[in-house]
Amino acid sequence: MQFVKTADLKPGMRLAKPIYNKMGVLLYERDTLLTMQGINSIENFGLIGIFILEPAEPVPPLSREDLEFEQFQTIYVFKLKENMDRLQANQAPVSLSDLVRDIQTHYGSLDHKLNFAQNLRSSADFVYKHSISVGILCAMITNQMHLPAAEQTALITAALLYDFGYLYVPQTVLDKGDDLTTADKDFIQLNLERGYETLRPDRGDYKFPVHTLDIIQQIIFKNSRTLKVKEPADNIRLLVDILAVADEFDHLTAMNINKPPISEIAAMGRLKKDKATYNPLVLSALAECIHILPTGACVDLSDGEKALVLAENPADFLHPMVLKFSTNMIYDLSDPVINKALKITDIMKTMDNRIALDKDSVKHFVSDAYIKETADRFRKVKLQIAQHNQSKLEQKAASALMSSASVIPQDALGTEKPLTQKKPRKKMKLR
Repeated sequence: MQFVKTADLKPGMRLAKPIYNKMGVLLYERDTLLTMQGINSIENFGLIGIFILEPAEPVPPLSREDLEFEQFQTIYVFKLKENMDRLQANQAPVSLSDLVRDIQTHYGSLDHKLNFAQNLRSSADFVYKHSISVGILCAMITNQMHLPAAEQTALITAALLYDFGYLYVPQTVLDKGDDLTTADKDFIQLNLERGYETLRPDRGDYKFPVHTLDIIQQIIFKNSRTLKVKEPADNIRLLVDILAVADEFDHLTAMNINKPPISEIAAMGRLKKDKATYNPLVLSALAECIHILPTGACVDLSDGEKALVLAENPADFLHPMVLKFSTNMIYDLSDPVINKALKITDIMKTMDNRIALDKDSVKHFVSDAYIKETADRFRKVKLQIAQHNQSKLEQKAASALMSSASVIPQDALGTEKPLTQKKPRKKMKLR
């Protein structure tokens, strides 16, 4: 799979990903051969480029949920752009609450992990695509942390709007990417603050959920020279922490036309190191929402070898059961002895930031039923050993307690001393 800019597309190329219109209607299916008419349509959609399959490359497997996720993202991006266009024109958004409700319905009540794939971004459209991804992540994290529906709504709305000020930044500045001068960064900060001021109720008839503007204010003015915001209440602090984690995680893992992404496991590792900035509880909740090291993923090991994830570890995503290619041996990385010598350093991804191997490919190496039985057996034995050791420790502690209680202290001449009970301490009166 390779990314091809729109200007370089040629008839006969095969689509690697489906193309939808702003209503979510499928226009071109995967594996479709491009025609001149199709190329013209892609240009009219304003796409900067698309993913193309290599001549002999098979169509990568995608589940129905994966395809729906891409479809919903397309719809959401167009809806958000329409609402942001109105805000720029000092008009009230007309369908923002519907967009928030839709995200909340689809991703704010999931009972399973999601394959979180992001769209390719450019400096021209990253605001919309990034905001949608962050909004979806916030919906999943708040659900995982069992936060009230009202707080979830306020946070999703904040996630969709907190980068609104970037729309005031000229394209020439955005195109610099990470090559920003101090003056550029100050200029962007001023425009982010301008975006926040635009959203305030005294500027227009905007009715946002309670706490939405409080969350945005905490994010925007965190490093501001013009305004120092006071520390928020605990519930607002948690919502701000969630938005900060979702924002940085998406920035690190999304594919940008000018900057390659890092893997989810590398991103989680980077965020975990900065405990002062990124709340560990929020990171744990994020790990429960999305697949980071799913079954079928190819990984790089600390010994320089490569392996295949055979069984996820629900308790700790960093320690699954893997099959090393070079030795064809299975390693349970949740075993402390094994993990001391062998760790996962990164995950192999495709060009569009997907897992390199799918679940069906695992069957070419070993039976799924066998792997599950092996994993369960290993972990059951480890649990029994741990419980046995814990029982021995408790028995030893109880025995020592009984022994110490039965000893009668003696004085230097060997005569017995009566055991006396300590007198209770007098309570101090408060004046």
